[in-house]
Amino acid sequence: MARQEEGGVPAQWDEPAIRVLMMPRDTNAHGTIFGGVILSYIDQAGAIEARRQGLQFMVTVSMDKVVFHEPVFVGDLVSFWTETLRVGTTSITTKITVKAIRAGDPSQRVTVTEAQVVYVNIGKDRKPAPIERKENAYSE
Repeated sequence: MARQEEGGVPAQWDEPAIRVLMMPRDTNAHGTIFGGVILSYIDQAGAIEARRQGLQFMVTVSMDKVVFHEPVFVGDLVSFWTETLRVGTTSITTKITVKAIRAGDPSQRVTVTEAQVVYVNIGKDRKPAPIERKENAYSE
């Protein structure tokens, strides 16, 4: 069972926040998936986790400890797993672990990237606002 955060929302899902099939349009000059594409999905996956924890309007303030472990190839099925590391008064820190199922060998599953992303909840005035913890809006 997933670890519970204060407020009753699990800190980690039992399914990825995002799952994407990598396509040729996302390649760099080396024929692998461009790191910026992975970073964009990491930001989106972390925002999904932040929304799940109660943030409504948020901005990304930092991406820390981004580590690219393995290249990602065209045809890989890439999953972005999220976990809440910390919830503060106005900010949340998420961990995103990116795993790929290799196109040529579906039995090969590798961790390709990991990152921590911090988001700040903002109010209508676009200034930091307290996070209102809610029940998980994305659960069934």
